[in-house]
Amino acid sequence: MRGMITRNHLNRINEALATQAGVVLLGPRQVGKTTLAQDIADARDAIYLDMERQSDRQVLEEPDLYLDEQVGKLVVIDEVQLIPGLFGALRGQIDRRRRTGYRTGQFLLLGSASNTLLQQSAESLAGRVSYHELTPFTLDEVGEETLPGLWLRGGFPDSFLATSDRTSMTWREDFIRTYLERDIPSFGLRIPAETLRRFWTMLAHEQSGLLNAAKLAAGLGVSGQSVARYLDLMVDLMLVRRLPSWHANAGKRLVKSPKVYIRDAGLTHALLGIETMEALLGHPVVGGSWEGFCIENLIAAAPRGSEASFYRSSAGAEIDLILKLPADVIWAIEIKRTTSPKVTRGFHIAAEELNAAERLLVYASDREVPGQGGVRAMPLAAAIKRLQAQGDGK
Repeated sequence: MRGMITRNHLNRINEALATQAGVVLLGPRQVGKTTLAQDIADARDAIYLDMERQSDRQVLEEPDLYLDEQVGKLVVIDEVQLIPGLFGALRGQIDRRRRTGYRTGQFLLLGSASNTLLQQSAESLAGRVSYHELTPFTLDEVGEETLPGLWLRGGFPDSFLATSDRTSMTWREDFIRTYLERDIPSFGLRIPAETLRRFWTMLAHEQSGLLNAAKLAAGLGVSGQSVARYLDLMVDLMLVRRLPSWHANAGKRLVKSPKVYIRDAGLTHALLGIETMEALLGHPVVGGSWEGFCIENLIAAAPRGSEASFYRSSAGAEIDLILKLPADVIWAIEIKRTTSPKVTRGFHIAAEELNAAERLLVYASDREVPGQGGVRAMPLAAAIKRLQAQGDGK
């Protein structure tokens, strides 16, 4: 089945390679970067190098000697953040190739850590590459009929496509253990695996809630600075999202703490021991899990360059997700695990304050209905299509 699922990024990466010398594709481990890169490489003259393999690393010990022989080919380098010294050589390669007429489609770099990789490459490769983030499967990629399974299991391919809920759960448990015991230490970070697991699990219990660093620090028996460091790490690994509060209304008393949630719903459920849909629907996290699941899908569907935040005033006006699209068009989106297409008075007040161009309620029904105050209620799949149409210029 995996071969039948076309990733949205396939066309985006090919289009970027047609105009840029290189593309950096970011995403957590096991999200499908390598599979996508190999699909792209199969359609052109390309070579693939994996920096986790000693033999491939040795090939690039003197990068210019090797890469000079590959001019005209697409060079795919996987887990590139493991060789930070490579970026300077790639800059020289790109510049020399440009002078000989090879201006586009030279390098596809895959990385599993965002800020770490960006800091290494931003200065060296500025103006030479474009950056893209590959998320786990989204609803539009796998079909709206799969929504219950995608929400329960999450979008990591091996978890979503597992033969049973038990097999999926086992994969996610192994994924979490591998990240804690192998992947995070490989970045040179000395944080006890058990402490980080407890932190990750505490975030799962508070899914989609406001960050309360003092509460987390007290629960872990560490300092507030340690909590900030753990959170930075999980955000950097693209496993947790820190959704900022809206801050443009300087005169309003707005909540300043960010909302924090685990980006893949399946990992949330694995950390909490939720294996079946019945268990999920009866669990206190169900509302926060649904909100986080919808937010990730909506942000992924938004046009490139959109900014995401939420709105909450001290007076109670609230919007779950604000998307500021290119050209400063604001969409206000409320998310509810309900079949009743109604939003609160606070949503209307906040949407008016922001002069939101679109006001949507994403709710658990399959019908799209007009609501009060210009709000349209619709299922998640319809909201995704509506956002994607903005990116298509429709």
